[in-house]
Amino acid sequence: MTPVEVQSGDSPIVLGLPHTGTYVPEDIFERMNENGRTLRDTDWHIHTLYDGLLDGATTVRATFHRYVIDANRDPEGVSLYPGQNTTGLVPLTDFDGQSIWSQPPTDAEIETRCANFHAPYHAALEQELQRVREKHGIAILYDCHSIRSQIPFLFEGVLPDFNIGTNEGQTCARRLQDAVWQLCQQAQGYTCVLNGRFKGGWTTRHYGRPADNIHAIQMELAQSTHLKTEALPFDCDVQKAADLRAQLQKILDSLAELAPQLGAKS
Repeated sequence: MTPVEVQSGDSPIVLGLPHTGTYVPEDIFERMNENGRTLRDTDWHIHTLYDGLLDGATTVRATFHRYVIDANRDPEGVSLYPGQNTTGLVPLTDFDGQSIWSQPPTDAEIETRCANFHAPYHAALEQELQRVREKHGIAILYDCHSIRSQIPFLFEGVLPDFNIGTNEGQTCARRLQDAVWQLCQQAQGYTCVLNGRFKGGWTTRHYGRPADNIHAIQMELAQSTHLKTEALPFDCDVQKAADLRAQLQKILDSLAELAPQLGAKS
């Protein structure tokens, strides 16, 4: 299986999908324990949730599971949130702090996985961002994520529905951040936070270079917004998903409308 799927579009918006894949090579799957094999920490249904919301949007999707290697982590292994519980480049535990391996990978194996999975995903993402910027004079990376709304190992209490991450405003123009924040605040029945527990992962921080006309925003959705239950089998709730898609479409439309004002070619 190819490690990345790309659908190139003509919009200034690029959707990053690093955590929706469930592919695990057989030799790696055999080394997982029973807990790891549930693939519990997948961003369930996110690629279908965003599908078709914005005409012409480019999508770059990792097909491999984050337990193989996490496409949203620094390939050098630097922690995103020093001093806080998190998972690394190749997670050794799930989000609850429970082991996922019967035989953890060696450093050499991690290096191989980085070359075979992590690097191709980011090569494709970089290529699409450069292509889009060349076409429009600007590229906006909207990084799509989800997570269970209650995970005591990672954060206290209940996570808001919309978690916007811009690394404290460093990864995108203020107008883009404000537009997303305003729409999330206006979304009836939903809660939101800006640069809370999730300030944007490595992807957002790595590619978000407003001075170079590449902007990046991470959206971490609480899975309670679109799942029947945040437990196996993680089935999608059709009505919840439809309601959420209406809000997400407003966000993507707003970003697309702002793009020409922030550097598009005439």
